[in-house]
Amino acid sequence: MKTIKLLLGFACMTTLFTSCYVEEAYYIDEPTISLHQLLDSYDLWYVDINATQGYGETPFLQIAFTVSFNNGRLYANNNLVGFGSQGNGYGVEIGTYDAYDMILDVDHIIDGYDSFDVYQVDNNTIELYNPFNDTSYFLEGYQKSNFDYDFIFYDNIHYFLQEYEAWEKTYTSNYGALNDFDNENYLQFLSGGNDVTFRSSQDQNVYNTNNIYWDFIGDYGVGDVSGNRYLKTLTLDYDFFDNEYFELSVINDSTVELFHANSGTLYEFRGNGYIQYYRSTDAEGKSTTDVDRFKKRKQNTKKVENNRTNTRNTLESVSMI
Repeated sequence: MKTIKLLLGFACMTTLFTSCYVEEAYYIDEPTISLHQLLDSYDLWYVDINATQGYGETPFLQIAFTVSFNNGRLYANNNLVGFGSQGNGYGVEIGTYDAYDMILDVDHIIDGYDSFDVYQVDNNTIELYNPFNDTSYFLEGYQKSNFDYDFIFYDNIHYFLQEYEAWEKTYTSNYGALNDFDNENYLQFLSGGNDVTFRSSQDQNVYNTNNIYWDFIGDYGVGDVSGNRYLKTLTLDYDFFDNEYFELSVINDSTVELFHANSGTLYEFRGNGYIQYYRSTDAEGKSTTDVDRFKKRKQNTKKVENNRTNTRNTLESVSMI
């Protein structure tokens, strides 16, 4: 995350990162520049996951917040930790690409080869149509100088909580009423599955996060606070106990503040065991490395059929599935 401060001029960003209404969009039939020039014309391409059309998924696009094209090298911001600073803002290198005749060929470091038909929607929006899963992703172009890293961070903070193996309590205020949560020392927010599962532990001073014994489990939810885009609510819904409610603030890329509403107690938690995301899973749905987790961005809009026509050779498409 580049910064945790409310930026002046945020009002001008209220229309930024809104989903493309593709069915009403005017496509540029004959781009005046080459595909290489088009891809290079913006530093960052934000993956508008809620604008996706089709029922398939392309793993590296499903996980990425942004992708960048730079002289044949493909970059992505897959994590919110370090967002805006990692790789000079571009993220990590995830593969190579070639672009020609409005076709984008990608060689991903884990997924291997994939190919897309590229359509220019408008001056800063492109559609990447994958003929092998009949799904279109829509990318919005921005320069690093006018990209609101903070907004993306807070708008996706649900995923930020999943980017550490465990969150360790490092501070408890000397004010506030005694409550059951005082005994909780570790929190874990799990990616994959229903994507809302958390665990908690009363262990103390555990050096290796793999050795933490998780006492409790439940579901969690992150909500907005009216009038404050940089403050969130966190609800821990324990399976066999009452819910716990907090105001969630981010101190930095590895520290969060939880204000316990009922008791008035303030806690700080520090993330341990950073998880570097490169993609979701392999073809069999199994994790490919120890640090590779089943993490992907969820489409919050209803999935719709893709009306795009596959113009690729049928045998080519079948061979790629």
